Amino acid sequence: MATPRLVFTVTLTFVLLAAALAAGAQQTRVYQVGVIMQGGPYTVAIDGLRDGLRELGLEEGKQFVLRVRDAKGDLTSVAAAARDLERERVDLIYAVTNSVTVAVKRATKSVPVVFSVGTDPVVSGLVEATRKPGGRLTGVHSPFTDLTAKRLELLKEMVPGLRRLVTFYNPANPSAQQAAKLARDAARQLNVAFVERRVGSVEELRAGLQALQPGEAEAFFYVSDAMVTSRATLVIDTAKAKRLPTMFHERQIVADGALASYGVSYYAIGRLSAKYVQRVLLGTNPGDLPVEEFNRLHFAINLKTAKALGLTIPPSVLARADEILE
Repeated sequence: MATPRLVFTVTLTFVLLAAALAAGAQQTRVYQVGVIMQGGPYTVAIDGLRDGLRELGLEEGKQFVLRVRDAKGDLTSVAAAARDLERERVDLIYAVTNSVTVAVKRATKSVPVVFSVGTDPVVSGLVEATRKPGGRLTGVHSPFTDLTAKRLELLKEMVPGLRRLVTFYNPANPSAQQAAKLARDAARQLNVAFVERRVGSVEELRAGLQALQPGEAEAFFYVSDAMVTSRATLVIDTAKAKRLPTMFHERQIVADGALASYGVSYYAIGRLSAKYVQRVLLGTNPGDLPVEEFNRLHFAINLKTAKALGLTIPPSVLARADEILE
């Protein structure tokens, strides 16, 4: 018959072993973070997210893994990607852009979602309020769409004789519809003809760009559409071949050859989003985390592109640029 001392010793041994195993399991926990984006320049946001998580003490591969799903401009594939990630029991989904986040929210039931969007998340139905989101979504909002009119004003200043500009967007995208209306109104105020080309896919975008005829437009102007952003290089290359200045919304696109941009940095947004990802992973309810407004604006001009187009940017505009690439 076992003595009380022996029973105590065995019990203590099991308790200590269980505690050690639990501690070991806690230390080796690797969080699974799903990421859904439209590709192209949006990869810069993922770079920012990685760096932000590292700065917060989370090491990729040891404490978290990013499971990236690149929709490559095809919004119809976003819902399937979101359902797959939820089925695979990721700890959260990081969604980049408003249209992607709306699709992720509709396609999933319980997985927490951290977003970075350029359209008001309350208006688009993502959260109940920015101060108290409620539900399972929160993240960062930047004024991509709200800056549409200012972006057009800057383009008109850079190209003083501008009379006609063209834009491409998916009419099924509410953010694009809103931005197109803002651009339409601004163009009317500036006495510029605003040529709208509605495209529902990357293939239609490519065909529409190629079909542009001389004199049909004198510049390309971006409105908030993730599909078009995902194919920014295609837009830039085609516009250069047709000698059209291009106005976008993000600095990296200017570094890739666009004439100019006015907006915020995808990288900075991704880096800022990291603190939301970390807090949700550690157990904070997304509905309790206020949406953060990111308004650090950046005006960039590519002088090499301007010279290639035979365009002279007025000194008054150059003086207001935050960055001039040569």
